[in-house]
Order: sequence, then C-alpha cells, then structure tokens
Amino acid sequence: MKIITIIVSLLLSGNVFALEWQENSKIAELFSNEGIKGTFVLYDVSEERYTGYNIERAEKRFMPASTFKIPNSLIGLSSSAVKTVDDILPYGGKPQFLKSWENDMSLRDAIKISNVPIYQELARRIGLQSMQDNVTKLKYGNMNIGNIVDTFWLEGPLEISAMEQVNFLSQLALNTLPYPAEIQNQVREITKLEESDGRVLYGKTGWTTAPNPDIGWWVGWVTHNDKIYSFALNMDMDTDEYANKRIEIGRAILKILGLY
Repeated sequence: MKIITIIVSLLLSGNVFALEWQENSKIAELFSNEGIKGTFVLYDVSEERYTGYNIERAEKRFMPASTFKIPNSLIGLSSSAVKTVDDILPYGGKPQFLKSWENDMSLRDAIKISNVPIYQELARRIGLQSMQDNVTKLKYGNMNIGNIVDTFWLEGPLEISAMEQVNFLSQLALNTLPYPAEIQNQVREITKLEESDGRVLYGKTGWTTAPNPDIGWWVGWVTHNDKIYSFALNMDMDTDEYANKRIEIGRAILKILGLY
C-alpha cells in the first residue's frame, strides 16, 4: 500500500495549524471503483496522525444532519432537558417520514433509528440560547445555529467538516469534552454499535437532503488495543440506494486499515 505523507494547513475553529495527512491509495481506489464522490478521514489519536482520502473535501463543511444527534444528546443532558438517556420524550403525535418514528421514546432508542422528531423535541427543550452557547462551547463546526432551534442541523446554517468531526469525536472518546464524565459516558454508551475481537465500534449516520446533491455521513470511532481511532466519511448521495453504501464503504475502509 503506497501512502504519501504531506503537511497541510487546516482552518479549524479559527486556528491555522499544520497536520500530518497520509493519502491512502487503497481507500482512493475503493471510492473510484464504487463511482462515489466523497472523503474519508481516520484520526489516530495517540500518533496524532490523519489518514484517508481526498483532503480537499475533508476540509469542506457540510450540514451534519443526524450526526448532530451526538452533540444534541450531550447538550440535552448537560442542560437538564433530560436527566438520563432513558427519559421518554414525546414525538408529537403527527405523521412522520418513518412509521417507526411515530412513538414516544428515549434517546437510547431514538438514536438507534435516527428518530428526528424526538431529537427536535429535545432541541426545543434545550432552547435556542442554551443550544447556541453549547455549540460554541464545543467549537462544533462553524458554530452557527441561526434562529430556528429544531432544524439548524438538517437545513443549516450549522456546518461541519470531516476533519472537525474526527476531532470532536476523539474528544468524546477520550472523555475530554467540557461536560461531566457521566454525561459523556452515557452518550458513548448509546452510540456503541458492536464489539468483537477486542475492537469496539461506535458510530452514527447522517443524511442531509437540503444541498444538491444530498450528503451522507457515517462518523464514529474505534477502540483497539487501548488506542482510539476516530473516523468520518461523507459522500454524495445520488440515489436512495446509497443509504446503505455509507456504512458498507466505511466498514470496508476500516477493514483496509486493520480496524474491522
């Protein structure tokens, strides 16, 4: 596997700094073979090294869509909009895009099926000013939520890059975000996907339909041998059939990197 190491400058939360980026030819080949436009970033926390494909796109911000359910959960717990991830929230009683969303449920259950109305209710309970204060506190993406508290991650103006995603997620994995440890523990717990052979995988999908083309996300992190690797994939979603492609490609890349 041929890897070229380069040094780039990244504008992140207002700070310009140098980082080590390794362009991975096998990941590039995977995207090319699938005919998909996108990017993938893996951040090796202990080595402080970034590996992936398409650094230009990795630095570009897009709306986070349902990947924002991770910070939304943190903010909801820290602001006491919910006491625990098992508190039940109402979906509102109206017909929803998916029938499975038409149920009152906890954050633990809602994040698994990416229940939009539950997380919109959480955002309304948090309130606009508290939400803005916390998004700023987290230095999340462009830190701009506008003036509508329950759609800003789906329709804008909030945007975040793949590079910013992996840095945010690495802090959650390390328990170093500016929230109590117990709150971070609860959010890590509900984002855990699977565990096998000493590896633990955490993740969340997202799909925003506002831009043209649609943008799909899969973000998370892997723990293995006491090391943490955060990752972020985003790609153009040309058809509805690409819904499963996000995770399929992401898992294939993690396998290439020896993490799945």
